Amino acid sequence: MIRLEQEPRPRRAKVLGVYLGMGVVAFALTGGVFAAYGVSPWEVYRALLEGTLGERQGLAEVLRRTLPLLLIGGGLTLAFRVGFFNIGAEGQLLMGAVGGTAVALFLPPGALSLPLMFLAGAVTGGLWALPAAWLRSRVDVNEILTTLMLNAVASSFVLYLVSGPWRGEQVQGYTYTDAFPDAASLPVLGETLVHWPTGVLGVVVALALQVLLTRTSLGYALRVVGASPRAARYAGLPTQRVVLLTGLLSGGAAGLAGVGEVAGIHHRLLDPTQLSLGYGFTAIIVAWLARGHPALVLLTAPLMGVILAGGDLLKISFNMPFRVIDVFSGVLLFCLISGEALARYRVRWGR
Repeated sequence: MIRLEQEPRPRRAKVLGVYLGMGVVAFALTGGVFAAYGVSPWEVYRALLEGTLGERQGLAEVLRRTLPLLLIGGGLTLAFRVGFFNIGAEGQLLMGAVGGTAVALFLPPGALSLPLMFLAGAVTGGLWALPAAWLRSRVDVNEILTTLMLNAVASSFVLYLVSGPWRGEQVQGYTYTDAFPDAASLPVLGETLVHWPTGVLGVVVALALQVLLTRTSLGYALRVVGASPRAARYAGLPTQRVVLLTGLLSGGAAGLAGVGEVAGIHHRLLDPTQLSLGYGFTAIIVAWLARGHPALVLLTAPLMGVILAGGDLLKISFNMPFRVIDVFSGVLLFCLISGEALARYRVRWGR
């Protein structure tokens, strides 16, 4: 007779094995989608790897997609570790872009333009997450719903700005602002769109959050609140302030990513559907793969960067819709969540 027993502390080797197995299942299920579309899964995966990691231009595209995922993924990893399930990084990225754009357009350009843009983006992104954190900490409102709804509000607000008061005077029939001055634009690597200062900032943020979480007394409070809020309250830890701080930090990291997109790629604020290609939602998988360790996003973000960069490749090479990558991301997230549950059980043979 087969029975399942719950295992409170599964071994790391077992957890890793389960995750790898569910990753294989995700690739197999997505391969079925490709086959149903009339394309060989092996050809798709081969073209995806060769076109992204095997070519210089493809590798540059992978790096470009990885940059915002580093920042957002690091913040979300911290939030998930604390038990604050922030699903609103997409909106926080957009509001960070709004904050950076306000500095670029309405303050005199100079040597402090870029630092002030990143500062403004971090503040606006963090403040955009604060209402959901406050509702969660004060009246126990589910933050998944509030952060998700704030995404739509942020998108509508950006669309209002670029088609209304911030619409460029030199554009006709388009919904975006005037171009940023040179002082408000990030340098890039060669002729690519890889705005390397954002990458450096992403690495610094990921490592700083890792040190905060593992080497400080505040990090201890964050871990305890995430492991058991009731025990944290019994121990006298300020759980409400911890949740508020977590919202500010995770939202601020997403806001930094928004500044990187407008200052490094677009050089203006534009329609929200063009500003972010779903980075806020893709970063959820980045954070989930990091298993509560912000430093691990240095590995998981490039993985998802390859998948995102492969979307354009599949669209060109196989005439497939770009949104097939959303299918792949959704299947992968579903399998990872299933693996999280499976890793906590073991199979026993007996009467």
